[in-house]
Amino acid sequence: MLSEFDLITRYFNRPTRHTVLGVGDDAALLALTPGHELAASTDTMVEGVHFFPDVEPDSLGHKALAVNLSDLAAMGATPKWTMLALTIPKADETWLEDFARGFFALAAEHDVDLIGGDTARGPRNICVQIMGEVPHGRALRRDGAKVGDDVWVSGHIGDAAAAVAHLKGDLRLRGSLLAHCLARLNRPAPRVALGRLLVGVANSAIDISDGLIADLGHICERSAVGAAIEFAAVPCSAELMPLRGQALVIRAILTGGDDYELCFTAVAERRSEIEALSGQAGLALTRIGSIVAGEGVEVVDPAGKPMSVKDGGFDHFR
Repeated sequence: MLSEFDLITRYFNRPTRHTVLGVGDDAALLALTPGHELAASTDTMVEGVHFFPDVEPDSLGHKALAVNLSDLAAMGATPKWTMLALTIPKADETWLEDFARGFFALAAEHDVDLIGGDTARGPRNICVQIMGEVPHGRALRRDGAKVGDDVWVSGHIGDAAAAVAHLKGDLRLRGSLLAHCLARLNRPAPRVALGRLLVGVANSAIDISDGLIADLGHICERSAVGAAIEFAAVPCSAELMPLRGQALVIRAILTGGDDYELCFTAVAERRSEIEALSGQAGLALTRIGSIVAGEGVEVVDPAGKPMSVKDGGFDHFR
């Protein structure tokens, strides 16, 4: 049977590129690029809360890192280092090999070093810390939105939440639509390149993890403003579009989580520049509304009437 240290050595001790001292000591040693600040974030994923027990381990390894990369994307930071605390019920070698493969494939894609962490026996729980660099004073933040700013989102919204609704038995998806939504749920694409492109362009940004309304609401709260968005403008995928009018899909688009797209604001004069960035990033960027005086997020339907949004987004303690 694998010991704790055998497990770490076999599956998680990899060569590093940006690190003075990585896995194998009491702490890692990092050296920042001159003129840069350290950006750091952490997320915990608990089985039965953040992921279904039967999810493929390579997808889980991918997502565990992806959700953290998305946080740095929202800051306009370049990810460089990550730490992994892994609690598992047993040292299942097949599961560990597949999990590590998914984790390190995405780490290699974004040139991120795993520099340490911990392992323990218990109910499955994955905690990842991510660290990266951003030029001094240039980080994208939630508190920079200004009245008159446009509100933008990247990609498409609602696929992942639709997959969750299907897995819970609340929504029926079939065939290619189901496959598409499950892929969006289990293997999200963190928008790291877009985040870097938005530095100096966007006034504020956040990643959409808990739902569009909730996360845009965080920008509004930190910036002491309100937002008005048009439901008709919020982009959903071509695959999900035929179901867009269903109540559960409307809810998935507005309040569902797990999209890991970026929501950001910028002055109207930047519109043509942002449209050009869409081409550079190879990613749709859609203007969905504006920042207004007041507080909170109001959504209007195609007739301009306010929509009632009962569930503002995911909250662990609601």
